[in-house]
Amino acid sequence: MSDASSAVRNLRERLAGAGEDHLGKALSDLLDNPLLTGTIGRAFDAREKAAQAQELAMGALNIPSAADIERLTRRLRSVSQRLEGIEDGVHRLDRALASHGVESRLSRIEEQLGTLTKKLGQEPKPSSSSKPAGTGKASPSKRATTPKPRTRRSRRSSTPGRAAEPKKS
Repeated sequence: MSDASSAVRNLRERLAGAGEDHLGKALSDLLDNPLLTGTIGRAFDAREKAAQAQELAMGALNIPSAADIERLTRRLRSVSQRLEGIEDGVHRLDRALASHGVESRLSRIEEQLGTLTKKLGQEPKPSSSSKPAGTGKASPSKRATTPKPRTRRSRRSSTPGRAAEPKKS
């Protein structure tokens, strides 16, 4: 029985090997055929043109193409990764601030600012006699009713950035 099974096995291997050889030769002959390769090339060109036409038509209808969706997906992943990095940084910063007792330091700074503000508020203000003459402030009602006179200056220089020189009379 072992002789019969080994004979069947040998026959199967020979047929399989011969079949593979014949199939490889047939495919090689087909690929060497210029008519077939030209037809395949034209089919791929037609497919590419059809895809471009489809993309243009979808763009005209304001419908996103598969390439648009793929680009959007990549950008969304990129933004998501950046956001995760920012979140991690915020968590690290929050832990660092909590471990250093920032709240107590801020409350001490606020107390010192309050003390300084009180001290500055209690200091005597300069007296009006130390001001130069004519610098007294006008009341709001006088300021509103007395507009400043405008003077007109001639421009002798056309160079930008230079002040206009007054007219000599």
